[in-house]
Amino acid sequence: MTAAPVLVVGAGPTGLSAACALWDLGVPCRVVDRRPGPGIAPKGLVLWSGALECLDRLGVAEKLTGTALPLAGASYWSKGRRIAGVRFGGLTGTAFPGPLCVPQPVTERALLERLTELGGSVEWETDATAVTVHRGGPEESVTVTLSAGGTRETVTVPWLVAADGARSLVRDSVGIPFEGHTFDRTFLIGDGRLEGAPEEAEVQHHITPDGVLVIVPQPDGHRVFFDTEPDERTDPPSEELLQRLLDERGPGGLRLHGTWWTSRFRVHAKVAPRFREGPVLLAGDAVHAHTTAGGQGLNTGVQDGYDVGWKLATVVRGGDPALLDSYEAERRPASVRAVANGDQQTRMWLLRRPAARLLRNTVMRVLSATGLLERKAIPLLAQLDLDHSGSPAVDASGAVAGAPRALRPGRRSPDAALAPVRGTAATSLHDHLAAGRHTLLVYGAEAAGEVAARAAQAVRERGVGDTAQVLWVQPADLAAAQVPHGEGELIVAREQGRTLGPAGSPWVAYVRPDGVVAARSAPAGLDALLARLPSREPLTAPVPSLRP
Repeated sequence: MTAAPVLVVGAGPTGLSAACALWDLGVPCRVVDRRPGPGIAPKGLVLWSGALECLDRLGVAEKLTGTALPLAGASYWSKGRRIAGVRFGGLTGTAFPGPLCVPQPVTERALLERLTELGGSVEWETDATAVTVHRGGPEESVTVTLSAGGTRETVTVPWLVAADGARSLVRDSVGIPFEGHTFDRTFLIGDGRLEGAPEEAEVQHHITPDGVLVIVPQPDGHRVFFDTEPDERTDPPSEELLQRLLDERGPGGLRLHGTWWTSRFRVHAKVAPRFREGPVLLAGDAVHAHTTAGGQGLNTGVQDGYDVGWKLATVVRGGDPALLDSYEAERRPASVRAVANGDQQTRMWLLRRPAARLLRNTVMRVLSATGLLERKAIPLLAQLDLDHSGSPAVDASGAVAGAPRALRPGRRSPDAALAPVRGTAATSLHDHLAAGRHTLLVYGAEAAGEVAARAAQAVRERGVGDTAQVLWVQPADLAAAQVPHGEGELIVAREQGRTLGPAGSPWVAYVRPDGVVAARSAPAGLDALLARLPSREPLTAPVPSLRP
């Protein structure tokens, strides 16, 4: 087997996102999964903007959007009357202004195809059966026993990414608990054809005294979702049972048939207190379990996978190992927020007392009528507004002369219209950053060009031109500036507007592969920003970028 520095346990969306990020940034990894092949159960359905941006950096979003169903909005009903609604698709500053309905197996297949293109693969029917962490020495490591086809193999690797699901053996092996609660309800799901459903792709929530009915449009049908009294049964619900509940709780006139997947399960709201144990980093369902409300589990897992992937790749290629301290510091608060949001929604669905239901309906009517429901709920679900300003991987100290207020350390970079000058075809800053590379953004006139040239030279000397880039953005009101010659890594564009300008003192910003501004400085602080980049040649042959 290839002696890869990273072992990824679990090849669901989280593990595959981590693996693709690693390979894309020049670090090979080995991926194992106990299953016989990619998943076929459409557990997760909805991809929100934050996860879609991660998938875009990995080169798979375009594959998904071609077959996805854009969701138009969501509505809430009580006693057959619409009490509230929100419209989707209005988010700005992103290429993905609204959620898309994409069954999870489609996402998994797209990620698996991308992993193969990058040079990786998955060892199916390979189970991690024991994990031992070695700490305290000069170099930490982890030993894993793998079982496949009756044979056992013991491997020791510098790093392990655990994406092995809610029943994570790795989490249990390293002694990390799973804290939270399980709802005292049984939940039923059915995917099939739904005659009589509205043509508009709107998610409907019918909240009744007996329980909730959620209807989610899919590209090829609909999902119906119910809660019921808890029981000991584990068998999938019949189509007849789902139809009966649909008649009892729905608006009438709906007929479910041709179901291709049904499931009976319990839902949890749990988050692990730690996401890391030395060289073991845990992600996805292994460290957070969500209710189905809002479809947050899949989205949070994809973002976990991308985050741990780019950070591990940076450290393996010579970056500061302290960068990994930011993984838990950034991803756990995001997970806590997502789990709490889903937990709150589910509790709202399950209110039984008439007074509580009346209060809920009244509040939702007011929030919907004022637009506050849409303004608050959509950013929470999209997960684009995460604040990492307190992260150890972000320098939020002090303002920099000339740098715009919108360029805030710890937040996603603002977008800006660009006119390509050299080395890029991107017509916006976000389009450029979507390549998922470490970016030194240098803004200003001719003096900034000299700073950018020095930065490009440093990138070349480090041998990280495949994973780091220097972008010199010229102000819109600048007369034609001479571009330094011979700097192959230097990319030049001109701003079309005043998002980053106007021209003044030049400034430099380091933007991480995830599009987050991590630090800003005047030109004199360039060396400190360069120190954030990896410093070693890639361990795999770079794959040509999907973007010119």
